[in-house]
Amino acid sequence: MSNTPILIIGAGKMGTALIRGWIKAGLGPITAVEPNPSQALKDTCVKIVPALDAVPAQAWRACVVALKPHIVRVEAAKLAAIAACGTLMISIAAGTGTDLLHQHWGEAAAIVRVMPNTPGSIGRGISGLYAGPNVAAVDRDFASTLVGAIGETVWLNEEGLIDAVTAVSGSGPAYIFALVEAMAKAGEAAGLPSQTAARLARATVTGSGALLDADPKSTAELIRDVATPGGTTEAALKVLQGEGGLSALMTKAVAAAKTRAEELARS
Repeated sequence: MSNTPILIIGAGKMGTALIRGWIKAGLGPITAVEPNPSQALKDTCVKIVPALDAVPAQAWRACVVALKPHIVRVEAAKLAAIAACGTLMISIAAGTGTDLLHQHWGEAAAIVRVMPNTPGSIGRGISGLYAGPNVAAVDRDFASTLVGAIGETVWLNEEGLIDAVTAVSGSGPAYIFALVEAMAKAGEAAGLPSQTAARLARATVTGSGALLDADPKSTAELIRDVATPGGTTEAALKVLQGEGGLSALMTKAVAAAKTRAEELARS
């Protein structure tokens, strides 16, 4: 491994996905703070420690905080000495702004906020990133490398946009899963056996996602490829794209998620 000592706090699904990506990229050495390590984590070359008390207050190349927001607010102060050493601090906790993190880590701390999503667990995620004012260009590039281990990255110019990213891509996988459920139930209502309807719905969404990824056409063009004028798809689209249809419903859903993210940030 290269000489880029990385500390990660929390090695759940997202943390473990990041670690796998870093190992593949030859980054490290890696130390993970995880009181309940999975067998998958134990099988790696990562050094595992059970608690923050066992971590030396040294200058790590980066410290990635992969904890739930309510846990971050309790544990963040314990990382103050590490942040004070000039370590790049990367937080993936939703609703936890840099103002709060600076209170724990000092005003001089170099902080990057990240909003990933669950497809990152298989390396197909997309993450929104925001760099605080103390983050140097070289640290921004390194943050891109670290987070890029689980998928695509998009940099944001304003921290407030993290809440919009949370509402679109952070929460977004659940919207897609809900769509699959709705399609399956609609298939049952149309007369299909439940298992057949579920299989058709699931494969249609995963296959369409793969096509969307592989085909450079716009979504409007891809829709036209399916929707023959006067045909069955067009009949369905008149419902989905009509007043109060999918676009209006998704706009309301994303707005609700964004509002909740803002509320959590203020709490």
